[in-house]
Parts: sequence; C-alpha cells; structure tokens
Amino acid sequence: MTAAPADRTLGPIETTVRKAQVTLDELWAQTNVETRAYTGNIIALTVRGHLERVQAALAGLEGRYAGRQIIGVMDGSDDLNVHASLISQRGRAFVERLTLDASSEQLQGAILPLLRPATVNHIWWGADTKPGGPLLLELTEIADQVIADSLTLDIPPARHYALADLGWSRSSGWREALAQVFDTPEAARQLPRVDRLTVRYAGSKDLPARLYGGFVADTLGWKDLKRVTFRAARCGRENGDLCGVELAGEGVRFTLAARNGDVARVEAIWDGKKHASEVNVPSMSLAEGLGRVMARPERGEMFERAWKLAKSTL
Repeated sequence: MTAAPADRTLGPIETTVRKAQVTLDELWAQTNVETRAYTGNIIALTVRGHLERVQAALAGLEGRYAGRQIIGVMDGSDDLNVHASLISQRGRAFVERLTLDASSEQLQGAILPLLRPATVNHIWWGADTKPGGPLLLELTEIADQVIADSLTLDIPPARHYALADLGWSRSSGWREALAQVFDTPEAARQLPRVDRLTVRYAGSKDLPARLYGGFVADTLGWKDLKRVTFRAARCGRENGDLCGVELAGEGVRFTLAARNGDVARVEAIWDGKKHASEVNVPSMSLAEGLGRVMARPERGEMFERAWKLAKSTL
C-alpha cells in the first residue's frame, strides 16, 4: 500500500497474466508515486454470486496486511480474463487489485505468477461450497495463512500453514460475553446443572454456530454435541453470525440474546430468582473479521477441540 495524491480508483484495465505487472506499472505512473511498499498478497477465491461481497470486504481492509489483492472468480468461462486496478483507500492510498475471471482449471497456474515475491501470502476461500479440483491445494503449498470457514473446506487444524477460521473469529465477542455471565461465583456454581444448549444464528449458515457449540460443550466437559440444538433466527446480523445462546437445566437457565446495536440482553434464572443485565457483543463485519484473522490467527487447543466436536455433527 502506498500513499497517493488523491482518492480515486484507476482501472479496471483489461490485461493478461504476462502483462499484468506492466499494466499495474502504467496505472501507478498516473499517480506520480515513486516508491511503493508491499504488505503482502491476499488471494480470494470466490464465485460470481459472492464477488461483490468479497470486493467490499477487501476494500474494507484498507490495504492493511496485503497491498496486492488477487481475486479468482472460479465459475467463469474457459477464457481467462484479467483486469488490473488501483483501488483507492482512506488516507489517500491505493492497493493493487487483479481480478481473474475463468474456470478453476484455467485459474490453476495463472495466479502464482501474479504474486509479489518475498511477502506473506494469505489465501481466502470466499465461497460457500467445498473446493473441488487441485486449485486450492496448489495455493496452500505457498500459503502462509489459509482463511476460511474451515468446516466447509474440511481442512483440519495443524497444517504447515496457519489456519484462520472466520466463523470462529467472528464469534469471539459471544465467547467473551458468555464468560462474563459466569464471572460471579454464584453463577459459576450453577454450571453443573446445565445439561442442554441452544445456539441461534442469523441466515442459513450454521457452521460458525456449530463451532461455538463445540466451544461451549468442550468447556462444560461434554463429549459430543448431542445436547446442543442449532436454530436459525432473525436478529439483524450478517449471515452466519450468532443471534443468541441459551444454556438450561433443571431449575436454571442462562440466555443471551442480541438486541439492536452491539448489545446483548442477559437473563439468568436459578433458585427461582431472575437476574437481568446487558453485555457488549459487537457485530463484526466480514471485513473486520478478515482483518482480525490476518492480524492474529487463532490457532489454539480450544479451537481444535471445538472443531473436532463440530466436525462430528456434519
């Protein structure tokens, strides 16, 4: 990412893999910038149906962590189309973007020559379907980090690259909020009475909710997710984000429910008494979640145990 004299987007210009760097250099020449600093590559693999969402998320990164963005649109024709742009960001800055539209077979081998050398490589699977063919496998060979909903990809943790799960990262506020609910000794003493869990999520994507269910089940010492129910709900949050959590048992119930803004209402009942409060659970946009995992991937034993429990339900 490099400071630029004006906030404007240059391009897109149609080019080829071989001429992509020359095209980008010509665009840079229009900015009158003599030096450029590169903070890494991010390769986003997606389909046309998710392209606008992916573009918006990459724009929201504002050039942090990756000065070159390569978008591979995998459901194109057999003809490889390449477009080069400089995308303006806040702070009078530009990032480079190369968009490749082709079949996944055509993209294989076309992306590697476009990477800036000697920088960190982030690979983001920005599609809901499981990958087929060798494209993702090829890219993971050079990846420093793979970003995905890992249950979709069926990629287990502990590979030669850092695995960053977007669903896990974006549920961090809910994990912290639940811990706050049991901060007091009186509430913590009720945990052995909890024998079932309900996780509600927005939209149709339940994989982040399953990871969250795995986290709670592991924390409570449950060996599987047979006592966990997942339900779709409406709460004004993005597809896949959590809407609420309820832990219950004989004589006890703990409920967290998203409200307007970044607040969740907490209602706890035990010994016939109701305790109500509010906790802060900020909603996290796709761009914010993406930036979070690029800054600090979460690969811990807690995630790995939650992943195994969630995986067993699929």
